[in-house]
Amino acid sequence: MESSGHERVRLPQLRLDELLEELQARLDAARGTRDRVHSLLEAVLAVGRELDLEHVLRSIVEAAAVLVDAQYAALGVIRPDGKLLSEFLTVGVTEEQIAEIGPFPAGHGILGELIRHPQPLRLEKLSDHAASHGFPPHHPPMNTFLGVPIRVRDHVFGNLYLTEKRGGAQFDDEDESVLSTLAVAAGVAIDNARLYEESTQRERWLRASGEITHTLMSGRPRTEVLAVIAERAREIAGAELAVMAVPMANNDALAVELAIGDQAQEHNGLVLPVEGSLIGAAFSAAEPVTSVDVTSDERITAGPPRFAGLGPAVAVPIGTGDGVRGVLLLVRSADRTVFSEAETKPLVGFAGQAAVAMELAERRADAEQIALLADRDRIARDLHDLAIQRLFATGMTLQSAGRLIDHPDASERVLRAVDDLDETIKIIRSTIFGLRARETSGRETLRSRATRTAGEAAPLLGFAAGLRMEGLLDTNVPPEIADHVVAVLSEALTNVGRHARATRADVALKTDGVEVILTVADDGVGVPAEGRRSGLRNLAERAEQLGGSFELTCPPGGGTTLVWRAPVDGR
Repeated sequence: MESSGHERVRLPQLRLDELLEELQARLDAARGTRDRVHSLLEAVLAVGRELDLEHVLRSIVEAAAVLVDAQYAALGVIRPDGKLLSEFLTVGVTEEQIAEIGPFPAGHGILGELIRHPQPLRLEKLSDHAASHGFPPHHPPMNTFLGVPIRVRDHVFGNLYLTEKRGGAQFDDEDESVLSTLAVAAGVAIDNARLYEESTQRERWLRASGEITHTLMSGRPRTEVLAVIAERAREIAGAELAVMAVPMANNDALAVELAIGDQAQEHNGLVLPVEGSLIGAAFSAAEPVTSVDVTSDERITAGPPRFAGLGPAVAVPIGTGDGVRGVLLLVRSADRTVFSEAETKPLVGFAGQAAVAMELAERRADAEQIALLADRDRIARDLHDLAIQRLFATGMTLQSAGRLIDHPDASERVLRAVDDLDETIKIIRSTIFGLRARETSGRETLRSRATRTAGEAAPLLGFAAGLRMEGLLDTNVPPEIADHVVAVLSEALTNVGRHARATRADVALKTDGVEVILTVADDGVGVPAEGRRSGLRNLAERAEQLGGSFELTCPPGGGTTLVWRAPVDGR
Protein backbone atom coordinates (compact mmCIF):
# COMPACT_ATOMS: atom_id res chain seq x y z
CA MET A 1 0.00 0.00 0.00
CA GLU A 2 2.79 2.45 0.83
CA SER A 3 4.55 1.69 -2.45
CA SER A 4 1.45 2.42 -4.51
CA GLY A 5 0.87 5.75 -2.80
CA HIS A 6 4.43 6.89 -3.42
CA GLU A 7 4.08 6.29 -7.18
CA ARG A 8 0.85 8.36 -7.26
CA VAL A 9 2.78 11.27 -5.70
CA ARG A 10 5.65 11.12 -8.28
CA LEU A 11 3.50 11.05 -11.47
CA PRO A 12 2.01 14.57 -11.03
CA GLN A 13 5.46 15.86 -10.13
CA LEU A 14 6.98 14.47 -13.37
CA ARG A 15 4.22 16.06 -15.42
CA LEU A 16 4.82 19.36 -13.65
CA ASP A 17 8.54 19.20 -14.49
CA GLU A 18 7.72 18.69 -18.16
CA LEU A 19 5.35 21.62 -18.13
CA LEU A 20 7.91 23.81 -16.40
CA GLU A 21 10.57 22.83 -18.97
CA GLU A 22 8.18 23.58 -21.84
CA LEU A 23 7.31 26.91 -20.25
CA GLN A 24 11.00 27.72 -19.85
CA ALA A 25 11.63 26.83 -23.50
CA ARG A 26 8.79 29.10 -24.60
CA LEU A 27 10.06 31.88 -22.38
CA ASP A 28 13.53 31.46 -23.90
CA ALA A 29 12.02 31.50 -27.41
CA ALA A 30 9.99 34.61 -26.57
CA ARG A 31 13.08 36.25 -25.11
CA GLY A 32 15.05 35.27 -28.21
CA THR A 33 12.34 36.68 -30.47
CA ARG A 34 12.26 39.84 -28.39
CA ASP A 35 16.04 40.20 -28.62
CA ARG A 36 15.95 39.54 -32.35
CA VAL A 37 13.22 42.13 -32.86
CA HIS A 38 15.28 44.59 -30.85
CA SER A 39 18.32 43.74 -32.96
CA LEU A 40 16.29 44.22 -36.13
CA LEU A 41 15.00 47.59 -34.93
CA GLU A 42 18.52 48.66 -34.00
CA ALA A 43 19.76 47.57 -37.42
CA VAL A 44 16.97 49.51 -39.18
CA LEU A 45 17.77 52.62 -37.12
CA ALA A 46 21.51 52.25 -37.77
CA VAL A 47 20.97 51.90 -41.50
CA GLY A 48 18.53 54.81 -41.58
CA ARG A 49 20.94 57.17 -39.81
CA GLU A 50 23.48 57.09 -42.64
CA LEU A 51 23.27 59.51 -45.56
CA ASP A 52 26.43 58.59 -47.44
CA LEU A 53 25.48 55.84 -49.89
CA GLU A 54 28.72 53.88 -49.46
CA HIS A 55 28.31 53.89 -45.67
CA VAL A 56 24.64 52.88 -46.03
CA LEU A 57 25.55 49.85 -48.11
CA ARG A 58 28.28 48.82 -45.70
CA SER A 59 25.88 49.15 -42.72
CA ILE A 60 23.27 47.00 -44.49
CA VAL A 61 25.56 44.07 -45.22
CA GLU A 62 27.07 44.14 -41.72
CA ALA A 63 23.64 44.24 -40.07
CA ALA A 64 22.41 41.35 -42.25
CA ALA A 65 25.29 39.11 -41.15
CA VAL A 66 24.57 39.81 -37.46
CA LEU A 67 20.78 39.36 -37.69
CA VAL A 68 20.85 35.87 -39.23
CA ASP A 69 24.13 34.82 -37.60
CA ALA A 70 25.88 34.23 -40.94
CA GLN A 71 29.63 33.80 -41.25
CA TYR A 72 29.73 35.41 -44.70
CA ALA A 73 27.59 38.20 -46.14
CA ALA A 74 27.66 40.23 -49.33
CA LEU A 75 25.68 42.96 -51.06
CA GLY A 76 25.72 43.05 -54.84
CA VAL A 77 24.63 46.24 -56.61
CA ILE A 78 23.06 45.56 -60.01
CA ARG A 79 24.20 47.56 -63.02
CA PRO A 80 21.68 49.94 -64.67
CA ASP A 81 21.19 47.43 -67.51
CA GLY A 82 19.92 44.94 -64.89
CA LYS A 83 22.19 42.09 -66.03
CA LEU A 84 25.41 42.10 -64.00
CA LEU A 85 26.82 43.40 -60.75
CA SER A 86 28.61 46.75 -60.64
CA GLU A 87 29.58 46.67 -56.93
CA PHE A 88 30.16 43.85 -54.45
CA LEU A 89 30.60 44.49 -50.71
CA THR A 90 31.58 41.60 -48.46
CA VAL A 91 31.70 40.69 -44.75
CA GLY A 92 33.68 37.76 -43.32
CA VAL A 93 36.28 37.54 -46.09
CA THR A 94 39.69 39.04 -45.36
CA GLU A 95 41.59 41.32 -47.73
CA GLU A 96 44.18 38.58 -48.22
CA GLN A 97 41.47 36.09 -49.24
CA ILE A 98 39.92 38.62 -51.63
CA ALA A 99 43.31 39.17 -53.28
CA GLU A 100 43.81 35.41 -53.69
CA ILE A 101 40.31 34.82 -55.07
CA GLY A 102 40.69 37.51 -57.74
CA PRO A 103 38.08 39.85 -59.26
CA PHE A 104 34.69 40.19 -57.61
CA PRO A 105 31.86 38.18 -59.22
CA ALA A 106 30.03 39.81 -62.11
CA GLY A 107 26.69 38.15 -61.32
CA HIS A 108 26.64 34.66 -62.82
CA GLY A 109 25.75 31.34 -61.19
CA ILE A 110 23.65 31.52 -58.02
CA LEU A 111 24.19 35.28 -57.80
CA GLY A 112 22.79 35.65 -61.31
CA GLU A 113 19.83 33.43 -60.39
CA LEU A 114 18.71 36.05 -57.86
CA ILE A 115 19.23 38.80 -60.44
CA ARG A 116 17.08 36.96 -62.99
CA HIS A 117 14.43 36.03 -60.41
CA PRO A 118 14.34 38.70 -57.68
CA GLN A 119 12.64 36.60 -55.00
CA PRO A 120 13.99 35.26 -51.68
CA LEU A 121 16.08 32.14 -52.24
CA ARG A 122 17.03 29.67 -49.48
CA LEU A 123 19.27 26.65 -50.10
CA GLU A 124 20.49 23.86 -47.84
CA LYS A 125 23.49 23.31 -50.10
CA LEU A 126 24.67 25.74 -52.78
CA SER A 127 26.27 23.11 -55.00
CA ASP A 128 22.98 21.23 -55.41
CA HIS A 129 21.30 24.09 -57.28
CA ALA A 130 21.22 23.84 -61.08
CA ALA A 131 22.62 27.38 -61.51
CA SER A 132 25.66 26.70 -59.32
CA HIS A 133 28.97 27.09 -61.19
CA GLY A 134 31.26 26.28 -58.28
CA PHE A 135 33.81 28.55 -56.66
CA PRO A 136 37.12 29.93 -57.92
CA PRO A 137 40.41 28.75 -56.34
CA HIS A 138 41.13 29.95 -52.78
CA HIS A 139 37.43 30.66 -52.17
CA PRO A 140 36.28 29.63 -48.65
CA PRO A 141 33.80 26.68 -48.60
CA MET A 142 30.14 27.71 -48.50
CA ASN A 143 27.07 25.45 -48.25
CA THR A 144 23.96 27.02 -46.70
CA PHE A 145 22.62 30.05 -48.54
CA LEU A 146 19.98 32.77 -48.11
CA GLY A 147 19.46 35.58 -50.58
CA VAL A 148 16.89 38.41 -50.76
CA PRO A 149 16.49 41.31 -53.22
CA ILE A 150 16.65 44.98 -52.18
CA ARG A 151 14.08 47.14 -53.94
CA VAL A 152 14.17 50.91 -54.25
CA ARG A 153 10.82 52.29 -55.47
CA ASP A 154 9.87 49.03 -57.20
CA HIS A 155 13.27 48.85 -58.88
CA VAL A 156 15.66 46.09 -57.85
CA PHE A 157 18.76 47.90 -56.61
CA GLY A 158 20.72 44.80 -55.63
CA ASN A 159 20.71 41.61 -53.55
CA LEU A 160 21.79 40.48 -50.10
CA TYR A 161 23.66 37.16 -50.07
CA LEU A 162 24.21 35.26 -46.76
CA THR A 163 26.06 31.95 -46.43
CA GLU A 164 27.21 29.54 -43.71
CA LYS A 165 24.89 30.02 -40.73
CA ARG A 166 27.03 29.59 -37.62
CA GLY A 167 26.84 26.36 -35.68
CA GLY A 168 26.19 24.35 -38.85
CA ALA A 169 22.46 25.19 -38.72
CA GLN A 170 20.21 25.88 -41.70
CA PHE A 171 18.65 29.24 -42.49
CA ASP A 172 14.93 29.04 -41.56
CA ASP A 173 11.69 30.93 -42.26
CA GLU A 174 12.40 33.35 -39.45
CA ASP A 175 15.82 34.22 -40.90
CA GLU A 176 14.21 34.84 -44.28
CA SER A 177 11.51 37.03 -42.69
CA VAL A 178 14.06 39.09 -40.72
CA LEU A 179 16.30 39.56 -43.77
CA SER A 180 13.33 40.54 -45.96
CA THR A 181 12.32 43.14 -43.37
CA LEU A 182 15.86 44.52 -43.33
CA ALA A 183 15.82 44.64 -47.14
CA VAL A 184 12.71 46.86 -47.06
CA ALA A 185 14.35 49.24 -44.59
CA ALA A 186 17.54 49.12 -46.69
CA GLY A 187 15.58 50.20 -49.78
CA VAL A 188 14.28 53.27 -47.96
CA ALA A 189 17.74 54.11 -46.61
CA ILE A 190 19.34 53.73 -50.05
CA ASP A 191 16.67 55.95 -51.60
CA ASN A 192 17.26 58.63 -48.96
CA ALA A 193 21.02 58.43 -49.45
CA ARG A 194 20.59 58.73 -53.21
CA LEU A 195 18.35 61.78 -52.86
CA TYR A 196 20.85 63.38 -50.50
CA GLU A 197 23.70 62.55 -52.88
CA GLU A 198 21.80 64.02 -55.84
CA SER A 199 21.01 67.24 -53.96
CA THR A 200 24.65 67.54 -52.89
CA GLN A 201 25.79 66.95 -56.47
CA ARG A 202 23.30 69.50 -57.76
CA GLU A 203 24.65 72.05 -55.32
CA ARG A 204 28.22 71.35 -56.46
CA TRP A 205 27.21 71.71 -60.12
CA LEU A 206 25.52 75.05 -59.36
CA ARG A 207 28.62 76.35 -57.57
CA ALA A 208 30.81 75.22 -60.45
CA SER A 209 28.45 76.85 -62.98
CA GLY A 210 28.69 80.11 -61.06
CA GLU A 211 32.47 79.89 -61.15
CA ILE A 212 32.46 79.24 -64.90
CA THR A 213 30.07 82.15 -65.52
CA HIS A 214 32.35 84.48 -63.56
CA THR A 215 35.37 83.21 -65.52
CA LEU A 216 33.56 83.77 -68.82
CA MET A 217 32.46 87.28 -67.92
CA SER A 218 35.97 88.23 -66.82
CA GLY A 219 37.19 87.75 -70.37
CA ARG A 220 39.75 85.07 -69.52
CA PRO A 221 41.38 83.22 -72.46
CA ARG A 222 39.43 80.38 -74.06
CA THR A 223 41.94 77.70 -73.09
CA GLU A 224 41.86 78.82 -69.44
CA VAL A 225 38.05 78.68 -69.33
CA LEU A 226 38.01 75.21 -70.91
CA ALA A 227 40.61 74.01 -68.41
CA VAL A 228 38.42 75.16 -65.49
CA ILE A 229 35.37 73.43 -67.02
CA ALA A 230 37.24 70.15 -67.54
CA GLU A 231 38.74 70.19 -64.04
CA ARG A 232 35.42 70.91 -62.30
CA ALA A 233 33.63 68.23 -64.31
CA ARG A 234 36.36 65.73 -63.40
CA GLU A 235 36.16 66.57 -59.69
CA ILE A 236 32.37 66.51 -59.37
CA ALA A 237 31.86 63.39 -61.49
CA GLY A 238 34.55 61.51 -59.55
CA ALA A 239 36.63 60.89 -62.69
CA GLU A 240 40.37 60.31 -62.88
CA LEU A 241 40.75 61.75 -66.37
CA ALA A 242 39.07 64.56 -68.33
CA VAL A 243 39.71 65.01 -72.06
CA MET A 244 38.36 67.75 -74.30
CA ALA A 245 38.51 67.24 -78.09
CA VAL A 246 37.49 69.60 -80.90
CA PRO A 247 36.74 68.84 -84.57
CA MET A 248 39.37 69.42 -87.21
CA ALA A 249 38.87 71.19 -90.52
CA ASN A 250 36.67 68.62 -92.32
CA ASN A 251 34.91 67.28 -89.22
CA ASP A 252 36.33 63.82 -89.98
CA ALA A 253 38.66 63.81 -86.98
CA LEU A 254 38.83 65.23 -83.47
CA ALA A 255 41.99 66.70 -81.96
CA VAL A 256 42.53 66.56 -78.21
CA GLU A 257 42.89 70.19 -77.17
CA LEU A 258 43.04 69.61 -73.44
CA ALA A 259 43.62 66.66 -71.06
CA ILE A 260 43.65 66.83 -67.25
CA GLY A 261 44.28 64.13 -64.66
CA ASP A 262 45.63 60.59 -64.80
CA GLN A 263 47.65 59.85 -67.98
CA ALA A 264 46.82 63.27 -69.43
CA GLN A 265 50.18 63.45 -71.21
CA GLU A 266 49.30 60.39 -73.33
CA HIS A 267 46.18 62.17 -74.62
CA ASN A 268 47.45 65.69 -75.30
CA GLY A 269 47.73 66.30 -79.04
CA LEU A 270 46.06 63.01 -79.97
CA VAL A 271 44.00 63.03 -83.20
CA LEU A 272 41.05 60.59 -83.22
CA PRO A 273 38.76 59.68 -86.13
CA VAL A 274 35.08 60.52 -85.82
CA GLU A 275 34.08 57.23 -87.40
CA GLY A 276 34.40 54.30 -85.02
CA SER A 277 35.64 56.11 -81.90
CA LEU A 278 33.89 56.66 -78.56
CA ILE A 279 34.42 60.42 -78.70
CA GLY A 280 33.36 60.43 -82.36
CA ALA A 281 30.11 58.60 -81.51
CA ALA A 282 29.14 61.36 -79.04
CA PHE A 283 30.12 64.02 -81.61
CA SER A 284 28.08 62.46 -84.42
CA ALA A 285 24.99 61.64 -82.33
CA ALA A 286 25.11 64.95 -80.39
CA GLU A 287 24.23 63.02 -77.23
CA PRO A 288 26.13 61.33 -74.38
CA VAL A 289 27.72 57.93 -74.99
CA THR A 290 28.82 55.72 -72.09
CA SER A 291 31.28 52.86 -71.83
CA VAL A 292 31.39 50.24 -69.09
CA ASP A 293 35.15 49.70 -69.51
CA VAL A 294 37.38 51.73 -71.85
CA THR A 295 40.13 49.11 -71.73
CA SER A 296 37.93 46.60 -73.57
CA ASP A 297 35.70 48.96 -75.57
CA GLU A 298 36.00 48.47 -79.34
CA ARG A 299 35.27 52.18 -79.85
CA ILE A 300 38.60 53.13 -78.28
CA THR A 301 40.76 53.60 -81.35
CA ALA A 302 44.35 52.51 -81.73
CA GLY A 303 47.04 54.74 -80.34
CA PRO A 304 49.49 54.90 -77.46
CA PRO A 305 48.47 52.94 -74.31
CA ARG A 306 46.56 55.50 -72.29
CA PHE A 307 43.86 53.90 -70.10
CA ALA A 308 45.77 51.65 -67.66
CA GLY A 309 43.81 51.22 -64.45
CA LEU A 310 40.78 53.08 -65.80
CA GLY A 311 37.29 51.75 -66.52
CA PRO A 312 33.86 53.42 -66.85
CA ALA A 313 33.68 56.44 -69.17
CA VAL A 314 31.18 58.89 -70.64
CA ALA A 315 31.61 61.13 -73.69
CA VAL A 316 29.43 64.25 -73.60
CA PRO A 317 28.95 66.57 -76.61
CA ILE A 318 29.84 70.22 -76.16
CA GLY A 319 26.79 71.96 -77.64
CA THR A 320 23.68 70.47 -79.24
CA GLY A 321 22.37 69.51 -82.69
CA ASP A 322 24.37 71.00 -85.56
CA GLY A 323 26.21 73.24 -83.11
CA VAL A 324 28.40 70.54 -81.49
CA ARG A 325 31.78 72.16 -81.01
CA GLY A 326 33.58 69.24 -79.41
CA VAL A 327 33.37 66.42 -76.87
CA LEU A 328 34.16 66.15 -73.17
CA LEU A 329 35.35 62.65 -72.15
CA LEU A 330 35.40 61.65 -68.46
CA VAL A 331 36.95 58.35 -67.34
CA ARG A 332 36.77 56.80 -63.87
CA SER A 333 39.11 54.30 -62.26
CA ALA A 334 38.40 50.62 -62.90
CA ASP A 335 36.91 50.02 -59.45
CA ARG A 336 34.27 52.77 -59.77
CA THR A 337 30.68 52.47 -60.96
CA VAL A 338 29.49 53.22 -64.49
CA PHE A 339 28.06 56.66 -65.25
CA SER A 340 24.32 56.63 -64.58
CA GLU A 341 21.68 58.68 -66.39
CA ALA A 342 21.25 60.82 -63.26
CA GLU A 343 24.97 61.66 -63.35
CA THR A 344 25.07 62.29 -67.09
CA LYS A 345 22.19 64.82 -67.24
CA PRO A 346 23.94 67.63 -65.32
CA LEU A 347 27.10 66.90 -67.30
CA VAL A 348 25.30 67.76 -70.55
CA GLY A 349 24.29 71.16 -69.21
CA PHE A 350 27.73 71.77 -67.79
CA ALA A 351 29.39 70.88 -71.09
CA GLY A 352 27.08 73.44 -72.70
CA GLN A 353 29.04 76.11 -70.85
CA ALA A 354 32.12 74.97 -72.72
CA ALA A 355 30.19 75.65 -75.93
CA VAL A 356 29.41 79.15 -74.64
CA ALA A 357 33.11 79.68 -73.89
CA MET A 358 34.01 78.62 -77.43
CA GLU A 359 31.29 80.84 -78.88
CA LEU A 360 32.49 83.86 -76.91
CA ALA A 361 36.07 83.17 -77.97
CA GLU A 362 35.00 83.06 -81.61
CA ARG A 363 33.04 86.29 -81.24
CA ARG A 364 36.05 87.98 -79.65
CA ALA A 365 38.23 86.65 -82.47
CA ASP A 366 35.73 88.00 -85.02
CA ALA A 367 35.75 91.39 -83.31
CA GLU A 368 39.53 91.37 -83.31
CA GLN A 369 39.52 90.37 -86.98
CA ILE A 370 37.17 93.23 -87.85
CA ALA A 371 39.41 95.63 -85.97
CA LEU A 372 42.42 94.14 -87.78
CA LEU A 373 40.78 94.55 -91.18
CA ALA A 374 39.88 98.12 -90.37
CA ASP A 375 43.47 98.73 -89.31
CA ARG A 376 44.71 97.09 -92.50
CA ASP A 377 42.46 99.35 -94.55
CA ARG A 378 43.86 102.40 -92.76
CA ILE A 379 47.43 101.16 -93.33
CA ALA A 380 46.67 100.52 -97.01
CA ARG A 381 45.31 104.06 -97.42
CA ASP A 382 48.29 105.58 -95.66
CA LEU A 383 50.73 103.55 -97.75
CA HIS A 384 48.97 104.53 -100.95
CA ASP A 385 48.32 108.18 -100.17
CA LEU A 386 51.53 108.98 -98.30
CA ALA A 387 54.34 106.48 -98.64
CA ILE A 388 54.01 105.66 -102.36
CA GLN A 389 53.56 109.30 -103.35
CA ARG A 390 56.59 110.40 -101.38
CA LEU A 391 58.72 107.55 -102.71
CA PHE A 392 57.56 108.32 -106.24
CA ALA A 393 58.42 112.00 -105.79
CA THR A 394 61.82 111.10 -104.34
CA GLY A 395 62.49 108.81 -107.30
CA MET A 396 61.57 111.53 -109.80
CA THR A 397 63.88 113.98 -108.00
CA LEU A 398 66.78 111.55 -108.05
CA GLN A 399 66.15 110.72 -111.69
CA SER A 400 66.25 114.43 -112.58
CA ALA A 401 69.36 114.99 -110.48
CA GLY A 402 71.09 112.08 -112.19
CA ARG A 403 71.18 113.99 -115.46
CA LEU A 404 73.23 116.71 -113.77
CA ILE A 405 75.89 114.35 -112.39
CA ASP A 406 78.96 114.02 -114.59
CA HIS A 407 80.79 111.38 -112.53
CA PRO A 408 79.86 107.96 -114.06
CA ASP A 409 79.96 106.01 -110.78
CA ALA A 410 77.87 108.56 -108.92
CA SER A 411 75.36 108.69 -111.78
CA GLU A 412 75.11 104.87 -111.79
CA ARG A 413 74.51 104.80 -108.04
CA VAL A 414 71.71 107.32 -108.33
CA LEU A 415 70.09 105.30 -111.11
CA ARG A 416 70.35 102.13 -108.97
CA ALA A 417 68.69 104.02 -106.10
CA VAL A 418 65.88 104.99 -108.47
CA ASP A 419 65.47 101.34 -109.51
CA ASP A 420 65.39 100.31 -105.82
CA LEU A 421 62.69 102.88 -105.17
CA ASP A 422 60.66 101.52 -108.09
CA GLU A 423 61.02 97.99 -106.69
CA THR A 424 60.03 99.25 -103.23
CA ILE A 425 56.93 100.90 -104.70
CA LYS A 426 56.00 97.56 -106.36
CA ILE A 427 56.36 95.74 -103.05
CA ILE A 428 54.23 98.32 -101.25
CA ARG A 429 51.57 98.12 -103.97
CA SER A 430 51.58 94.32 -103.62
CA THR A 431 51.25 94.69 -99.86
CA ILE A 432 48.31 97.03 -100.32
CA PHE A 433 46.73 94.51 -102.68
CA GLY A 434 47.29 91.75 -100.13
CA LEU A 435 45.74 93.82 -97.36
CA ARG A 436 42.60 94.42 -99.41
CA ALA A 437 42.45 91.14 -101.36
CA ARG A 438 40.17 89.40 -98.90
CA GLU A 439 37.69 92.25 -99.01
CA THR A 440 37.65 92.55 -102.79
CA SER A 441 37.85 88.93 -103.96
CA GLY A 442 36.28 87.08 -101.04
CA ARG A 443 39.20 84.61 -101.17
CA GLU A 444 41.53 84.26 -98.23
CA THR A 445 45.10 85.21 -99.05
CA LEU A 446 48.06 82.86 -98.70
CA ARG A 447 49.51 85.02 -95.93
CA SER A 448 46.32 84.87 -93.85
CA ARG A 449 45.84 81.14 -94.54
CA ALA A 450 49.40 80.37 -93.45
CA THR A 451 48.92 82.49 -90.31
CA ARG A 452 45.65 80.72 -89.49
CA THR A 453 47.13 77.24 -90.11
CA ALA A 454 50.08 77.96 -87.82
CA GLY A 455 47.70 79.27 -85.15
CA GLU A 456 45.42 76.21 -85.37
CA ALA A 457 48.42 73.94 -84.79
CA ALA A 458 49.26 75.57 -81.44
CA PRO A 459 47.01 73.28 -79.28
CA LEU A 460 48.60 70.22 -80.87
CA LEU A 461 52.15 71.57 -80.57
CA GLY A 462 51.69 72.86 -77.05
CA PHE A 463 53.23 76.20 -78.08
CA ALA A 464 52.93 78.81 -80.83
CA ALA A 465 55.14 78.22 -83.87
CA GLY A 466 57.31 81.08 -85.12
CA LEU A 467 56.23 82.36 -88.56
CA ARG A 468 58.16 84.53 -91.04
CA MET A 469 56.91 85.43 -94.53
CA GLU A 470 58.80 87.21 -97.33
CA GLY A 471 58.05 88.26 -100.89
CA LEU A 472 54.89 88.80 -102.94
CA LEU A 473 53.15 85.69 -101.65
CA ASP A 474 49.61 86.92 -102.34
CA THR A 475 50.29 88.00 -105.91
CA ASN A 476 53.04 85.73 -107.25
CA VAL A 477 51.79 82.39 -105.86
CA PRO A 478 48.80 81.02 -107.88
CA PRO A 479 45.75 79.82 -105.86
CA GLU A 480 46.23 76.14 -106.80
CA ILE A 481 49.87 76.20 -105.59
CA ALA A 482 48.83 78.15 -102.47
CA ASP A 483 46.45 75.26 -101.63
CA HIS A 484 49.39 72.84 -101.77
CA VAL A 485 51.53 75.14 -99.59
CA VAL A 486 48.85 75.34 -96.90
CA ALA A 487 48.31 71.55 -96.97
CA VAL A 488 52.07 70.91 -96.65
CA LEU A 489 52.34 73.40 -93.78
CA SER A 490 49.44 71.75 -91.93
CA GLU A 491 50.88 68.24 -92.41
CA ALA A 492 54.37 69.35 -91.33
CA LEU A 493 53.16 71.03 -88.12
CA THR A 494 50.89 68.07 -87.32
CA ASN A 495 53.89 65.72 -87.63
CA VAL A 496 55.91 67.95 -85.30
CA GLY A 497 53.08 67.99 -82.74
CA ARG A 498 52.44 64.24 -82.83
CA HIS A 499 55.94 62.79 -83.14
CA ALA A 500 58.77 65.29 -82.57
CA ARG A 501 58.28 66.07 -78.85
CA ALA A 502 59.63 69.52 -79.73
CA THR A 503 59.63 72.72 -77.67
CA ARG A 504 60.11 75.03 -80.62
CA ALA A 505 59.12 75.16 -84.30
CA ASP A 506 59.90 77.87 -86.85
CA VAL A 507 58.14 78.34 -90.17
CA ALA A 508 59.55 80.40 -93.06
CA LEU A 509 57.46 81.03 -96.20
CA LYS A 510 58.88 83.10 -99.02
CA THR A 511 58.85 83.59 -102.78
CA ASP A 512 61.19 85.33 -105.19
CA GLY A 513 58.73 85.30 -108.09
CA VAL A 514 60.26 82.11 -109.47
CA GLU A 515 59.46 79.58 -106.76
CA VAL A 516 57.77 79.40 -103.39
CA ILE A 517 59.82 77.92 -100.54
CA LEU A 518 58.39 76.58 -97.30
CA THR A 519 60.78 75.70 -94.46
CA VAL A 520 59.66 74.09 -91.17
CA ALA A 521 62.35 73.48 -88.52
CA ASP A 522 61.95 72.04 -85.01
CA ASP A 523 64.18 71.08 -82.06
CA GLY A 524 62.58 67.67 -81.49
CA VAL A 525 63.89 64.11 -81.56
CA GLY A 526 64.13 63.85 -85.33
CA VAL A 527 62.68 61.18 -87.61
CA PRO A 528 63.65 57.59 -86.64
CA ALA A 529 64.98 55.44 -89.46
CA GLU A 530 62.32 52.80 -88.87
CA GLY A 531 59.48 55.33 -88.38
CA ARG A 532 56.38 55.56 -90.58
CA ARG A 533 56.89 57.85 -93.58
CA SER A 534 53.52 57.84 -95.33
CA GLY A 535 52.97 61.52 -94.46
CA LEU A 536 56.42 62.48 -95.72
CA ARG A 537 55.81 60.61 -98.99
CA ASN A 538 52.67 62.68 -99.47
CA LEU A 539 54.70 65.90 -99.13
CA ALA A 540 57.29 64.64 -101.61
CA GLU A 541 54.59 63.61 -104.11
CA ARG A 542 53.00 67.07 -103.91
CA ALA A 543 56.32 68.69 -104.74
CA GLU A 544 57.03 66.28 -107.64
CA GLN A 545 53.53 66.82 -109.01
CA LEU A 546 54.25 70.56 -109.28
CA GLY A 547 57.81 70.12 -110.59
CA GLY A 548 59.36 71.11 -107.28
CA SER A 549 61.45 69.37 -104.63
CA PHE A 550 61.26 68.12 -101.06
CA GLU A 551 64.16 67.75 -98.63
CA LEU A 552 64.26 66.51 -95.03
CA THR A 553 67.37 66.75 -92.85
CA CYS A 554 67.97 65.59 -89.26
CA PRO A 555 71.22 67.06 -87.84
CA PRO A 556 73.19 64.90 -85.34
CA GLY A 557 72.41 67.37 -82.55
CA GLY A 558 68.67 66.77 -82.87
CA GLY A 559 65.78 68.45 -84.60
CA THR A 560 64.38 68.24 -88.11
CA THR A 561 64.37 70.70 -91.01
CA LEU A 562 61.86 70.31 -93.84
CA VAL A 563 62.28 72.33 -97.07
CA TRP A 564 59.51 72.18 -99.69
CA ARG A 565 59.78 74.03 -103.03
CA ALA A 566 57.47 74.55 -105.99
CA PRO A 567 57.80 76.79 -109.08
CA VAL A 568 55.31 79.67 -109.40
CA ASP A 569 56.27 81.23 -112.76
CA GLY A 570 54.88 78.44 -114.96
CA ARG A 571 58.26 76.91 -115.82
